[in-house]
Amino acid sequence: MSLLTDNHELIAMQAQAEAAIVALLPDGQELSARLDAVSDDPAAILGDADIVVITVPAHVRPALLARIAPHLPSHKKVYLGAIPGFCGFDWLAQKELSGQSNVVIWGMKDVPHTAYELQPGVSVRMGGAKSTLYVATHARESEADRLHLQMLLQKLYSAPVELLHNYLEITLTPGNPIMHSSVVYGLVGPYGQWHNHAFSSPLCWWTECPDLGAYFLERSDAESQALCQAIAQQLHIDLSSVKPLKEEILEAYGDQIRDPRTMLSVLRTNQAYDAIQAPLVPAQGMAGRYVIDKNSRAFHEDVAYGLALLVEMAKRLNVPLPHIEEIFHWTASYMGGLRSSALDYFPTNWPPETQHP
Repeated sequence: MSLLTDNHELIAMQAQAEAAIVALLPDGQELSARLDAVSDDPAAILGDADIVVITVPAHVRPALLARIAPHLPSHKKVYLGAIPGFCGFDWLAQKELSGQSNVVIWGMKDVPHTAYELQPGVSVRMGGAKSTLYVATHARESEADRLHLQMLLQKLYSAPVELLHNYLEITLTPGNPIMHSSVVYGLVGPYGQWHNHAFSSPLCWWTECPDLGAYFLERSDAESQALCQAIAQQLHIDLSSVKPLKEEILEAYGDQIRDPRTMLSVLRTNQAYDAIQAPLVPAQGMAGRYVIDKNSRAFHEDVAYGLALLVEMAKRLNVPLPHIEEIFHWTASYMGGLRSSALDYFPTNWPPETQHP
């Protein structure tokens, strides 16, 4: 396993010490491994790769793909995917890798584990694990390539890996874009307790999720489901695997959730979500006070590349998303406007014309 990174401190650390990277598991055990290579040079890392896993946020992916595309192997199949694969990664990869038909494009529906307390090049603490991992490929990929991808990923993960039929099953799965933005809106939006006020202490995303955040999340999830149903009908495809958010979380984390009764209780009592902190930064001129970090990926990824895509898809299909649009427009304004978005690569001819079965 090799790592492409621009973290020069990490590169120097690995070159000098050749120390193992440690994963601290929830049960107290540890996993460790040494990297075969660490570099900021794509040619040095990717020249003979079999599988490439992209884990950077969605708003960083366009530049990264453009940078690495010339250095991917051309003499064999290479399986390039994103974890998680949301925000229309298949469309982005198709755009950036046009002409490279040997590259098999894939994405994973969600992260295999939650993770926190990252010390680059040293250790990371793993949170709750998903019981099953779901993967989809770009529509252009062959069944043989799909099955080979499944085999490769099953070697990497202990949880079962299952193939989805359509990449939209990932793009439309409710996740961070509606989760993080709903909580932010419930905290500091126009109706939130902390609107125009600073926080007195750090805050956990989920164990301290406000009632109002859960309220907007449930309504955003219902609208997301309505969009999913409209797309399934328009394109004549089966998207039944895209389940309501609460059901998705319960299936993914099972008995790690202490109180499964409501959306709010699921968020607050999911042990896999414990200790995941909201993105706060010190408030200027206010010692000991904090504000939401407007440079967080909760905005530049989840709003610009997640919500923006849902809103545009709904617009093209005339599906009303009143709560999602309200949250999208407010959060986009709060972060100072969109610098870039998923609309930069979302196909202009979507939805494609389909024939009735």
